[in-house]
Amino acid sequence: MPKRAKILIVDDDPLNRLVLEKTLGTEHDVFLVESGEKALTFIKSNQVDLIILDVVMPGIDGYEVLVQLKENPITQSIPIVFISANNSHTDEAKGLELGAMDYITKPFNASIVKVRVRNQLLIKQKNDLLEMLASIDGLTEIPNRRYLDENLSREWRRSKRNGSCLSVLLMDIDHFKRYNDCYGHRAGDECLKQVAQALAAQCERSTDFIARYGGEEFAAVLPDVNKQQALAFAQKLRKAVNSLNIEHKASLNADHITISIGIASMENGNASAEQALLEQADLGLYAAKDSGRDQVVALNL
Repeated sequence: MPKRAKILIVDDDPLNRLVLEKTLGTEHDVFLVESGEKALTFIKSNQVDLIILDVVMPGIDGYEVLVQLKENPITQSIPIVFISANNSHTDEAKGLELGAMDYITKPFNASIVKVRVRNQLLIKQKNDLLEMLASIDGLTEIPNRRYLDENLSREWRRSKRNGSCLSVLLMDIDHFKRYNDCYGHRAGDECLKQVAQALAAQCERSTDFIARYGGEEFAAVLPDVNKQQALAFAQKLRKAVNSLNIEHKASLNADHITISIGIASMENGNASAEQALLEQADLGLYAAKDSGRDQVVALNL
């Protein structure tokens, strides 16, 4: 069964909102707000696939809402369809130049609205697929470094803005070079796949993710997770890899594959930059290795 798209309708006219909800609500999840201000507030805490936006509204008009959404990296890719009683070519051109994907004039035809919305959602679906493929590591099939960098930056900005917690973990497969030398690179690739999938399987919240950081290194980004919670999660990851029981007779610390983990936690938005979190987690990783490997170390920022 295909996933229902989430559509936000922004219009100060209650009749228009009702008609649009009835037109689109059978196929999609529809949310209604009556002003530009409420639309911007809604978007801060909710993800939507498309916005149908009235142009002329009290307070912030549709053009200004569009500008603010396009200036924000988190919301700039949401497709926006203007709907307006202004039917001049100048108004339509302005909306499209600002970044709207379509412009529908009032009074609107319900069938036309449904078709245009469906077309925009299909375009978004294809773009999302291309974006996903560009963000997946080809070997392990988990998010890659590009995805990590983009999403860590976004979560750091959110944590700074809200004063919330954010934890980052860096992990390294212990003595992996010796594993490749002993078993060969084909076995090494299979080992990476198994470890990656075991790590990713531990993420129970949709906001958490594991990414391949490079080589035999992995990273985890955990929004709204403090130091103690991150420590517990890291131990869960370490045990998951141990449970794979992948033979590693060339290891200097165990007879099977293990990982070392470093943790950096940002409390109350206190990290100066997302890079500072990665650097601190890296220091923790080196400390875990120095402590004998198959260890978890969390250092204070």
